[in-house]
Amino acid sequence: MSLKGKLTELLFRQKTEETPQEDPAAAQAPAAESAQQAETVTAFNPAMLELPSEHPLYRLYNIRRQESGYLPTPRLCLDEDGVLPPEVVQAERERLKTLLMAKCAARLRQTKRKPKKNAKKKDEAGEEEEDQLVLDAQPCFFFSADKLYAWGIVLPPVGYGMELSREMLYQALAENGILYGVNSRVIDHLPMDREKYFTLFLAAVGKPAFDGTNGNIVDSFPREPVRVVEVDEFDRVDYTNLNLIHNVKQGQEICRLIKPTEGEPGRTVLDTEIPAKAGQSVPLPKGRNTEISEDGTLLLASIAGDVEFTGRSFQVKPVLDVPGNVDFSTGNINFLGDVNIRGDVLSGFTVRAMGNIQVGGVVEAGSSVEAGGDLVVVKGILGDGSTIIRGQRSIFSKYIENSTIYVRENLQTDCIVNSRVYSDGEVLVLSGRGTIIGGRIWAAKRINALVVGARSECRTSVMLGGLPCTNFEYELVQRELKILEMELEKLECQIDAGGKPGMLEKTRMKLSVAELKLKQLESELADIRIETEESNTGRLECGIAYPGTEISFGDETIRLRHEHRKCAASLVKGEIVIT
Repeated sequence: MSLKGKLTELLFRQKTEETPQEDPAAAQAPAAESAQQAETVTAFNPAMLELPSEHPLYRLYNIRRQESGYLPTPRLCLDEDGVLPPEVVQAERERLKTLLMAKCAARLRQTKRKPKKNAKKKDEAGEEEEDQLVLDAQPCFFFSADKLYAWGIVLPPVGYGMELSREMLYQALAENGILYGVNSRVIDHLPMDREKYFTLFLAAVGKPAFDGTNGNIVDSFPREPVRVVEVDEFDRVDYTNLNLIHNVKQGQEICRLIKPTEGEPGRTVLDTEIPAKAGQSVPLPKGRNTEISEDGTLLLASIAGDVEFTGRSFQVKPVLDVPGNVDFSTGNINFLGDVNIRGDVLSGFTVRAMGNIQVGGVVEAGSSVEAGGDLVVVKGILGDGSTIIRGQRSIFSKYIENSTIYVRENLQTDCIVNSRVYSDGEVLVLSGRGTIIGGRIWAAKRINALVVGARSECRTSVMLGGLPCTNFEYELVQRELKILEMELEKLECQIDAGGKPGMLEKTRMKLSVAELKLKQLESELADIRIETEESNTGRLECGIAYPGTEISFGDETIRLRHEHRKCAASLVKGEIVIT
């Protein structure tokens, strides 16, 4: 035998001869034990790979253990240092188990091949040398689906194969195309590690791509102003602090644009670039009376006024500021923007605005106020029966007396006395005295008050459901129609004069318009009556309801005969129920 053969025999065969031959069942015991240990660790660490005991990796492990006599248990952990995102570990576990199965099975088939028959050689003693299987240590590498991570595992040599070396590792990395993000510290120290075989390690980490952030708008004014009446500890409401008008100066910033970022490309472990998406830009919400700054990042007010968001854009509405009363010094007001009146609206004068109206004082008897937005009357509305107040959104007032109120959304006040209220939303009378006395209150959704009626059994009518504002318009058109018919009749009875034909033509035109409008409103009311009968909407809630109070839901009406406390009224199966 040659000198090399003798040294090999001494190093690798001596312990095998001294150790009793293990049967196949005993050979599988270390693998089963290793698998059981792996399963135990996996229960606590989701990054561990759980392999069955008959897996080719454990069979290779047993072959190596028989040759060397001792071998550390395989450790198959995707993320030993805890640097990988949990979603990556979760997604790659099954893929890695499949790839590892294929690689180990191929290696196991190589160990079962018979060595090639060489020409018979004799050693110095003249004995023939036996043919031996020679398989060098094999570094194997596996990639994640996105090629951002590469794991490695080294399968041990078989027979007289070469042990793992640093050069062998770097050659395998080059053959697999792993050029970027190589973990040199692990690669350089692995050949000297006692657990270099059957240990999964993170060989390389790429650089993920980071998409750019989208552009964003930062507002300096609220898009949806909150109009909530706050009641203090003394049950009082400060109607001056509703902030309906957001004043802005010319050139003042309304909102600013945060520009999108371009994104940062990444790199795979194969040294290929991963493109990044650039963030999307958003336009500045430019509306009327606004302008964009030169650098394109700011939306500025081109005039002084009130900032309002219309759903798609910011616009600046001009604000008319009346420092005193609406009287003969100002005349009637008809304005396209917002109106801020610091004093009162005196009797006989009219205020109309397309936007919000704020009155710092009182709306007196015989006047008329119509707001295209919200209306705030800080000191209250004192009418004489002919005062008409309209709000296309909500109305807030300290008190309401002897007036007709038309509001498309909600009405909130401290007290309503002998007034006619038409609200397509809610009527809330909860602050201050919180009383509704006399008149007729009609709300589509809800009426909530502390007190309804009076001890004197004053007739107070409460109606719920339907479309109150449409009914109000219907009543107005009916009244207008009667007046026009009377005018037309008077004109026809007059003696012919030069201007009579023109006046007749104009009156007939107004009459036909009023008739068309009346038919349209009748159609709307007919539709809403059907919907109301099906939905039974509307509810009355009050702390005290005195006798003399009438509660109506459509055609159903009841009159209270005695006092009710903490009661609620609603329509149930066509009948009014008070609980």
